[in-house]
Amino acid sequence: MTQKTALHAEHGALGASFTDFGGWDMPLKYASELAEHQAVREAAGLFDISHMGEIWIEGPAAAEFLNYALVGNLAAVKVGKAKYTMIVNAAGGIIDDLIVYRRGETTFLVVSNAGNAPTVAADLSERAANFEVEVRDASAETSMIALQGPAAEGILLTQVAAESASIVTDMPYYAADDITVAGIDVLLARTGYTGEDGFELYVSNDDAVALWRALLAAGDGSGLIPAGLAARDSLRLEAGMPLYGNELGLETTPYDAGLGPIVSLKKEGDFVGRAALEEAKAAGTSRRLVGLKGLGRRAGRTGYAVLKDGAEIGVVTSGQPSPTLGYPVVMAYVDAEFAEPGTALDVDLRGKPQPFEVVALPFYKREK
Repeated sequence: MTQKTALHAEHGALGASFTDFGGWDMPLKYASELAEHQAVREAAGLFDISHMGEIWIEGPAAAEFLNYALVGNLAAVKVGKAKYTMIVNAAGGIIDDLIVYRRGETTFLVVSNAGNAPTVAADLSERAANFEVEVRDASAETSMIALQGPAAEGILLTQVAAESASIVTDMPYYAADDITVAGIDVLLARTGYTGEDGFELYVSNDDAVALWRALLAAGDGSGLIPAGLAARDSLRLEAGMPLYGNELGLETTPYDAGLGPIVSLKKEGDFVGRAALEEAKAAGTSRRLVGLKGLGRRAGRTGYAVLKDGAEIGVVTSGQPSPTLGYPVVMAYVDAEFAEPGTALDVDLRGKPQPFEVVALPFYKREK
């Protein structure tokens, strides 16, 4: 049965169109996905991302455990900070990409993607067998709201007490802290999936509606509008951020995806997938994830073939016209020899090759 977030009725009242995503009935857009995309780039957008999974790891061996269970060095993360990492299988295939927040010396929050949340929770529980830790899946009781865009900080500040303002203004990227917003206790993180400044707010389901309404009202004069999954996808694509099921999957290693630096082969001890990833790094990758800039007007889509002189040398994982840049953008896996920026390639658009050029990711990077 399709699941619904605690904010589902709010989206319906705002006129949202819904779509199934990872087993959840989620808002695809409200009125115009283009307007929602532009609002995030120019002002702010408010997203319901309560379909994501939240798993708490607590206990004396929490850091040691996560170093074994995940590819990154989580023991090195300072309290209050976060780290992008992955959970892989023994063969090095990506089960999910994650953000892990260190909330205390012995307490961590692992955030997973919607469709993978039950698998990640089960895998972590299984891997915890020999460690003094508790793995608690809080996904069913937790809502998550993302406030993204250049106006996000200003909007948020209207909803926090003056004595707490510095928590917001001084918070660096990939950090988190407890704070009261609109009278509601939340875990506030300066993270996001749009390429813009912004925040993600973790809140109990019981308080989600009140928080959503308060933030929408606070941003009414600042250009804030609710935004759905369509805008979230176009924003993350411009920002060169991978999506599980498109750029990442069980047949993909972090090295294939150009994310080798998140694998900590220098950390002490074994971890799940270490041997396979050491071998993958030593062997080098036969294919690489690249960005492709369209030189024409038509966009490549997921599954379309990438060509060199008529021969298939890759496949599109994500692609669409870029609202911000004004030309088509594509992420694709291609044979490693064709991965250098500046390489001219074609994308087969239903039998009609269209010119593209390999470019460095991300396509879009906000001004600081």
